Amino acid sequence: MNATTERGRSGPGRLRAAAAALALLAGALSATAVSGASPVSALTPPLGLTADDLSTWQTNGIVWAMAGSSSGVVYTGGTFSTVRPPGAAAGTSEQPAVNFAAFDAATGVPTGCELSFTLSSGTATVRALALSPDQKTLYVGGQFGSVSGVGVSNIAAIDTATCTPRQDFKLAVSATVRALAVTTDTVYLGGDFNSVAGQTRNKFAAVTTAAALKPWKANTDEVGRAVELTPDGKNVLLGGDFFTVNGTTSHALAVVDATTGAVKKSYPAGFIPDASVVKDLATDATGFYTANEGTGGGVFDGRIALDLSTFAQRWRDTCLGATQAVLIHQGVLYSGSHAHDCATMGEFPNQPRKHLLAQSVDDPKLLPWFPDTNDGIGEPVGPRVMTQADKDGHHYLWVGGEFTTVNGTAQQGLTRFADGPDTGAPWVPNVSLSTVAAGKVEVNWQASFDTDDGDLTYRVYRDGGTTPVYTTTARSVFWDRPQLRWTDTAVAPGETHSYRVSASDGTNTSAKSPAVSATVASAAAKYPAKVLADGASLYWRYDDTSTFVGDSGGGRDNGFARNSPARQVSPGAVAGTSTALGLNGTSQYVYSNKRHAQPTKFSVETWFRTTTTKGGRIVGFSNLTMQNSTQYDKHVYMRDDGKLSFGVKSGSARAITTPAAYNNGAWHHVVATQGTGGMALYVDGVLRASAAQYTGNEKYDGYWRVGGDNLNGWPNKPSSTFFAGQVDETAVYPTALSSAQVSAHYALRTSK
Repeated sequence: MNATTERGRSGPGRLRAAAAALALLAGALSATAVSGASPVSALTPPLGLTADDLSTWQTNGIVWAMAGSSSGVVYTGGTFSTVRPPGAAAGTSEQPAVNFAAFDAATGVPTGCELSFTLSSGTATVRALALSPDQKTLYVGGQFGSVSGVGVSNIAAIDTATCTPRQDFKLAVSATVRALAVTTDTVYLGGDFNSVAGQTRNKFAAVTTAAALKPWKANTDEVGRAVELTPDGKNVLLGGDFFTVNGTTSHALAVVDATTGAVKKSYPAGFIPDASVVKDLATDATGFYTANEGTGGGVFDGRIALDLSTFAQRWRDTCLGATQAVLIHQGVLYSGSHAHDCATMGEFPNQPRKHLLAQSVDDPKLLPWFPDTNDGIGEPVGPRVMTQADKDGHHYLWVGGEFTTVNGTAQQGLTRFADGPDTGAPWVPNVSLSTVAAGKVEVNWQASFDTDDGDLTYRVYRDGGTTPVYTTTARSVFWDRPQLRWTDTAVAPGETHSYRVSASDGTNTSAKSPAVSATVASAAAKYPAKVLADGASLYWRYDDTSTFVGDSGGGRDNGFARNSPARQVSPGAVAGTSTALGLNGTSQYVYSNKRHAQPTKFSVETWFRTTTTKGGRIVGFSNLTMQNSTQYDKHVYMRDDGKLSFGVKSGSARAITTPAAYNNGAWHHVVATQGTGGMALYVDGVLRASAAQYTGNEKYDGYWRVGGDNLNGWPNKPSSTFFAGQVDETAVYPTALSSAQVSAHYALRTSK
């Protein structure tokens, strides 16, 4: 459907080599050392397209269909009435384009081909476009009764040389045509119809290129949405809403004979859930690929790769967020969707939608290609269709749909990407320094993000120098930006040094980060030294800026600060120059970069101060990062009366609570532990509550969060689930701290 095969209608593209993941390099080196990091390329193989959107004309409505020609023309159809230049606001600089427009693939500018698809009553729309193998005819399907004044019935053939309707192709189709596939002598169509040329054809049909109905039959009980030929021409792939094909049970997907329509491969109930459908299909030399959309709970929204020789599944991904379009370019499956939760694949957890993704045809793991649109208008779901074309030595990927922004900039209906040049630089790294240990400076930074390269090279500069003192390479994606570290040991106590870090994708380099300075300590700071000695696996001291919350421990489990909490609030909770984090009690919080398995025994520790009477969740474990979680326990929260509760799910919500309140505006130290001895809650170095009978907690993978999250179902739920106040010195341990360890931590609060 819609020119999504790797060759043929859209043409071949540039071959890129397969990738090998680069190892993360870190550790303590001397100040003059440079690591042996391998250089990176501007695009992470096997990606062959940049994520930089190109200047393209826009529509004032939805683009549903596309076809790219071998001459470098991209045909588009949909439900729109005008087009306008890039950068022009809606309603300005518009020119008529009634449900159809043709563009130069290389410039994004309209060609001279102008047609109008209309309907005497109701809303006309173009839903399918496909070019003949010789590129001389463009077949158009949809809901329309006229093409530039020439009467038709939901399907038309356009002479591409003259951009006029072919008068020798007249065919009556009873309802909307949603899918087309074309060979040298046959046009296959799918849609809502039950009659073609006056004869019964339920949802799928085949006609000659002269519009004569063929005896081919592949009748289905529900809508046909996708049709695609296998590369050998022997079989036709069908996709849609259906549950039967020619009376044979096969839901949403089937393979039928190209000559007769007889079912060659059916897919039983459950292969694709009943509440999911197939919206698009694509093929390459060895496989075919589905775009799936579900409605309601328990659905399948991802993509399936199947083998052409056996028609059996090769892999499937289980991202949630309906997939509308798939396209293959040089071994990469590009897709348009509104993916919002890929946690079941070990990828990003539930969060705001992402609309453009890429995967190897051999592996469902997401590749580091993340341009984005918004949802836009209509349903809305963002991208609806993709095609590709070559021109002037470059390969272009075109995307159409409902969106009104692309990569954060206003752009409606259409966008495009190319195989180069790559012009987007990685984000500027966020950097912080730690001088917890004597005689050295730890330079910590949050890995950057580049929309089309997962492997980035980092260079560390000291004291305004132009030659890096350290270079390393690391991988990152938008949901996993690990903390990197270099330890400068060629320094002396009392010296002050400044550091900057840049990130490069091999072609484009970010600006250097703002300089940050630190004075080398002559002795280890006592409080943090004790925290680290007792085995903290996460230790946030909140001395950073921007979104970065550095981990001072060996686990390098950095945090992301959300919604701009106050940074470097002074004074902090313990003696020394370390600072605190300020939270507004409505939306601000921090979550850990790393996703953790259920901790069966643990301690969570933090300092806080507040005067709130609305309570809030201070710290805890949760299954989501960007929204309120659906699983949440192992947490400490403050009730409206200022008392602290420590809760775990052990059969049901189990909470222990302090007898006193702690919302008096002073700094307080809280530690919650669970292990074989049950639950314990300490405040200011003293055990305040315990429950020896509760040794278990809820099993799920999750993230540590500070400052707020869901508290539904918990005893004495506070008025606010977000905490208003300040927090400092947050630590997590893989063991239950002893009472002696807890009291020792509290006692060191005034020791430098």
